[in-house]
Amino acid sequence: MKNITVIRHTRNPAFGYLGSLVANLHQKDYAVTYVEAGLDNLASLNPLTPDIFVILGGPMGAYDDRNYPFLVDELRLLERRLDADLPTLGICLGAQLMARTLGAKVYPGPYREIGWSPLELSKEGIHTPLAHLVADNTLVLHWHGDTFDLPVGSIHLASSPKYQNQAFSWGKCGLALQFHPEVTTFGLELWFKNHACEISATHGVSITRLREDTTRYSKRLEAQAAKFWEAWLERGRKSTNNKVVAK
Repeated sequence: MKNITVIRHTRNPAFGYLGSLVANLHQKDYAVTYVEAGLDNLASLNPLTPDIFVILGGPMGAYDDRNYPFLVDELRLLERRLDADLPTLGICLGAQLMARTLGAKVYPGPYREIGWSPLELSKEGIHTPLAHLVADNTLVLHWHGDTFDLPVGSIHLASSPKYQNQAFSWGKCGLALQFHPEVTTFGLELWFKNHACEISATHGVSITRLREDTTRYSKRLEAQAAKFWEAWLERGRKSTNNKVVAK
C-alpha cells in the first residue's frame, strides 16, 4: 500500500486535515499517517520514506522558530525531501515553510486575505493541474496574513487579486499552495467557529459574508478540487516512476 505522511499544526477540522484530498487518496489506496508538530518527535522521521509528504497550515509564522522550535525540524525534513525531488505538498504555512527552506523570505503581509476569490494562473501554471481550479468560474478560499518571496529556481504558478505569490512548483514533484484547495463545506463551518476572534478582527470580513460565499462557491471548489488532486497525484506518480526507470 502507498503511504502519505502529513504534518499538522492544529486539529482544527479545516486547517488540520486533508479535506477533499482524502477521497482521492482512498481511491488510490494510500494509507495516511498524521504527525503532530510540537508533540511528536519530528526529528525521528525519515522524509525520504513516504510516497507523498505534506505539511498543512497553522496559526504560527514560518519564521517563528524561536517560539515554535519544531519548525526547525520541519525545515530540515523539507530540505532533504526537496533535495530528493520527491512528491511534496505544502499548504498555507506548509507553503511558507517550503519557501523558507528554499532560501526565500517569509514575512507578514500588508493585510489578511480571508475569503473566496479567483486564482490567476501564470503561463506556466496554465499547464499544470491548477488549471482545474480556475475552470467553470471556480473560486478558492484564502486564509492567511503572511506571505513569501518566490524562491530562486522555483516556478511561479498562481496569484490572487491581493497577493502575487499564491503557488509555486519546485523541481518535478514539489508544490506549494498559499491558498486552501482542500476545504469542504462541512469543515469550514467548524473553522468559522474556531476562528471567530480572527474573523471579527479582520477589516472587511464578516461571518455572514463568509457563510454566504461558502454556500455559493464551496461545492464548485470541491468538484474541481477532486479533478485537481487526481491530476496532481498522477503527475507525482509518473515523476517518481520515471526516476526509478532512470536509476
